[in-house]
This record gives sequence, structure tokens and C-alpha cells, in this order.
Amino acid sequence: MSHPIACPALRSRITDADSAAALIRPGETIATSGFTGSGYPKAVPQALARRMADRNAGEGPFRVNLWTGASTGPELDGALAAVDGIDQRLPYSSDPVAREKINRGEINYLDMHLSQVAPMAWEGVLGPLDTAIIEVTGIREDGALIPSSSVGNNKSWLDQARRVILEVNRWQNPAIEGMHDIYYGTRLPPDRVPIPLVRPDQRIGTPYFACDPDKIVAIVETDAPDRNLPFAAPDDTALAIAGHIIEFLTHEVARGRLPAALLPIQSGVGNIANAVLSGLIDAPFEPMTAFTEVIQDGMIDLLDAGKLRMASATAFSLSPHVAEKLNREMESYRDRMILRPQEMSNHPELVRRLGCIAMNGLIEADIYGNVNSTLVMGSRIQNGIGGSGDFARNAYVSIFMTPSTAKGGKISAIVPQVSHVDHIMQDVQVIVTEQGLADLRGLSPRQRAKVVIDRCAHPDYRALLEDYLLRAQSGSYGLHAASLPGEALSWHQRFMETGTMQQG
Repeated sequence: MSHPIACPALRSRITDADSAAALIRPGETIATSGFTGSGYPKAVPQALARRMADRNAGEGPFRVNLWTGASTGPELDGALAAVDGIDQRLPYSSDPVAREKINRGEINYLDMHLSQVAPMAWEGVLGPLDTAIIEVTGIREDGALIPSSSVGNNKSWLDQARRVILEVNRWQNPAIEGMHDIYYGTRLPPDRVPIPLVRPDQRIGTPYFACDPDKIVAIVETDAPDRNLPFAAPDDTALAIAGHIIEFLTHEVARGRLPAALLPIQSGVGNIANAVLSGLIDAPFEPMTAFTEVIQDGMIDLLDAGKLRMASATAFSLSPHVAEKLNREMESYRDRMILRPQEMSNHPELVRRLGCIAMNGLIEADIYGNVNSTLVMGSRIQNGIGGSGDFARNAYVSIFMTPSTAKGGKISAIVPQVSHVDHIMQDVQVIVTEQGLADLRGLSPRQRAKVVIDRCAHPDYRALLEDYLLRAQSGSYGLHAASLPGEALSWHQRFMETGTMQQG
């Protein structure tokens, strides 16, 4: 297309960001595009934040409920949070300004499994949706919308919103057209039917979003890059964790429990997860596939090396220089990637059917394998559960990984009892730290405890854990998963009082 807005009937709705933001009223629920810093609207949220700041300084509170796909960028989450413009937020946020306000009780935060957001919105339990603000890369002559660098919940937002504001971002390479697979066959019970996807590289939908043109009230043209953070170079801890996981996968292939090319891989976002992906370049698995939430730097490296045949996700999560490279060379990557709605990328039915190898991070794990991935010291939200639960419960192999300590050794990631449970021990099959890997499959809680302590705990905390377990098994109410209730969270209490989990 010579012009990104090729539909003549819609060109009359082109306006500026301030005029578009003026259509939003206090108390509304707005839903935006955006997933891990990709494909989120950049101009209208900032204009809305300026309106909020002016009104909050004069007429009174101007707050909205904000729904997205997952985390976004500072021009959206950060801008609205900074002017106290968010009343309720779902389903995931990693913005530091919003995080502080959530932890101060100033934003009502609904931390949700990402696969459940669109279905719950369709059920109506979240309330009506007033305005959708969606970034696209263009509008075809027939009015079809060309998706941007994330899909997230955009399909559902476009369908459910009373009004739609579009940001057409010229920065996104037009060659992205054709990468997406937007499936319109999902239904609520009792009309739900199986999703006909049996391979990660299969396409079952259309490359475009459909939207009633009468709902589109404003179109804002932008030219702005996505804001993703750089990944840190892998340190010795990350490399050790990656090494343990690759050794485990190699062993599983040798035992005949995994095929030589592995099953589709899923990876959470972060420096350690990215180090694992990069480590797979030298591993003996090929050609691999990915069925995951986000495509990050390590997956681009695997594609470049020819080790990864294709990757299916809902968004990109790339460091700035890799995002620029991908955008510049989009045509060469387009046919090796598929971006889907997150109700597809995270769908439990598909994760189970495809047999994904799930690799996600954690905040802490206890000796029995219960995992906390959201709340620091049991009460302060870090980011959210994201899609880790969607994958962990349904994966062929469920792996959780973390450094064995945090805060310079003052916090142990392996504790007698987690301060909050996101993933019960039945959903956690493998735990990995730089110290080693604990394969918990087929083990009772008593057996799990010994393996987790021996292989994953840091030496500074191992004796303390062994002592706790011995005393629990000597004087507990029951020996199946022995616990000392009055002491189980004492490590967390000690940290909050003294600044360290260490004794003495």
C-alpha cells in the first residue's frame, strides 16, 4: 500500500491524539493493544494522561479502568499511573510507577492467567468495555486492519468495545503484513468447539482484524518504535542454569522421552530465560519449534542459526537493537513466525495437545516444589502470573528456574514454605538453580524435599533447610508433607525485620 490507510471511508476520521483522547470520559473502561512492550498505542494514552493531569489539578479525579494484553510501555502504563489515572488494572503490569501504586493500594490490580482474560471479558463478568485503543500497521482498502507487533487481546477488544480509536504506526515495517493468524472460531460454552490447530506452524485464521467501521471514531497516525528493554549479557549464574536445562533435555532425548528436535518450547521473559534460549544454539536439537507467548532475542538468534524452524507467539519482546534489526529485515522473518491472539498462544487445550516444554521463572520455591512467581514476601506484587500458569499446568514438561539467592545472598529462593502459592507442587515438575536441577517427577513430597534441598538450595542455606526438614519430620502433625506452621514463614519474617534470611 502506498498509504497505510487505504480505506477511503476511514480517512475522514484521521485526527490528532488530543482530539482522540477527548472522546474518553472519566470512569470509563478502556482496553488497549500491547503485550510485553510491543504493539501498544503511544500517542493517545499520553494525550489522555495530559487531560487527566489537568482535570485532577482542577475539576476532580479522572480515572479509568485499564485492560491490555499484558505489560505495555511507559507511554501507556507509566503515563496514566503517574497522573493517578488508573482505578483498575488487568491482567499484567511490569511498569515500575504502576507497581508502586498497586503496592500502595492506589490501583486495584487483577492479576489473571492470560488465557482467561478474553473469555472472562466475553462472559461479561468484567463489565462493559467503552473504548478500545489499538495500534495497527495499516488499514486495507476493504477496512481490514493489519496487526502490529503484538496481537494480545486485540481481537476481543475490537469486537466488544462500544467505540474504537486506532493508532496507525508507520514505524512498523509494512512487510509484517501476513505474519499474523487471527482465529475467529472461539466460543463460550455450550457452543465451544475444538480448536483445529495440531502443529505450531499451522495457520487456521486470517492475517487481519475485522472491525465494524461504524465503531471507529478516530484514527491517529504515529511513527514511534516499541519500547523494549535490553537483555543483560548472561552471567555465570544464568549460564549455569542454562547448562543444567540443556543437560536435562539431552538426557530426556537419550532416554527416548523427547524427540531429537524436542517438543515445542515455551519460555517466559527475562535474562535467564533468554540465556537458556541462546544456549540452545550449541545444543544438539534441531530443527526446533516454539509455541510460546513472546519471541525474544534468543529465539531470533535460534532462527538466524537455523536451529529454530519456526516460532508461534502473540508478541515480540526484544531488546532495542534486535527490534530494530527485525523491523529492518521483517520480510526475511515473516514466514518463520506467527503471531496469534493470546487466547490462542496461551490456550490450555493447545499447550496440552502440542506437548510444550514450559520454562518459566520464579520468585521462590519451597522444599516440596510449590512455586511463588508473583508476590515478594507474600504481599508485594512484582509483575504478575502472566502465562506461566497456562503453560505449567498443561505442559509436557514444566520447568521453573531461578538463581538460588537474591539481594546479594540475603534472600534464599528455596524456602521451607513459599509465602504465596501461584503453582502448586502438582504443576511443578523440574526446578533449576545455578546449583543444580531437581527432577521432581514421580516423587512424593518427602522425596521431593530431599532432592530440592540437595540440588537447588544455595550452600549458605542448605544446612538450615535440612535442619528444618528434620525437625518437621520429627514433630509434625503428619509426615506426608511435614511442616512446622509456626516456623514455616519465619525466614520471611526475619528478612522483613533484619534485612536477611540468614540466622544470627
